[in-house]
Amino acid sequence: MDWVPEDIDLTRPSAARMYDYFLGGSHNFSVDREAAAAAEQALPGVRLAVRANRSFLRRAVKYLVGKGIRQFLDLGSGIPTVGNVHEIAQGECYGTRVVYVDIDPIAVGHGRRILADNPDATSVRADLRDPLRVLEDPEVRALLDLDQPLAVLMVAVLHFVPDAEDPWAVVAGYLDRLVPGSHLVLSHGTNDDFSDEENSGFETVRQVYQRTSSPIVVRTEAEVAAFFTGLELVPPGLVRLSDWRPDSVEQWKSWRCGIGRKPGPIG
Repeated sequence: MDWVPEDIDLTRPSAARMYDYFLGGSHNFSVDREAAAAAEQALPGVRLAVRANRSFLRRAVKYLVGKGIRQFLDLGSGIPTVGNVHEIAQGECYGTRVVYVDIDPIAVGHGRRILADNPDATSVRADLRDPLRVLEDPEVRALLDLDQPLAVLMVAVLHFVPDAEDPWAVVAGYLDRLVPGSHLVLSHGTNDDFSDEENSGFETVRQVYQRTSSPIVVRTEAEVAAFFTGLELVPPGLVRLSDWRPDSVEQWKSWRCGIGRKPGPIG
């Protein structure tokens, strides 16, 4: 397996590799599959949620390309698999530029490998919790023009940032640097719709993710809505994954998603 860095701890599951497994990818190990199976057993439908989230990502990217967005910054992008942002965006409009950012070395290493011949996309290893460092990274600046509208994608990633690290300030750190006409694409785990039994199951899921380097936290719909402060929500607003301009039957009630546009004149 030449895609595995030498310093990877194969005894500890990875949230990125678990996500890859849920999507049917091959860049995961037995420790990841066992953790994913434990999560699915505790809260049946987790795999469906991941796939519904991927469908939302696809619809969101297509929508934004249709609105003229030609550059994307995908934060916490994970391990590249079928249906990545560059495949969708560049399939809609050749030359659209995409930068993937992740802290997982496998995600970045494999991303660089598959993007080696793509001049309009790259993968950068960085911590999304440091907006200034990400936005000033030479590879990011080589592809993305911060003086033009761009889309920042935070899809299924902020529930890995605990309250103590103020994810709302992290999001604001990116939005403050973006010009009007830029967009935020976000999805996030919520527990508003959980029954008592599902809340109990989620507690087991939370314990599973405690074993990874990315402990998970769910938030209320109101807390997720706060990420869009100062933005204009694109209709239908902040909704369940399956309710954002659906084109499939995938459903999962406990996540919220939406797209916000930074208001103001463009240019």
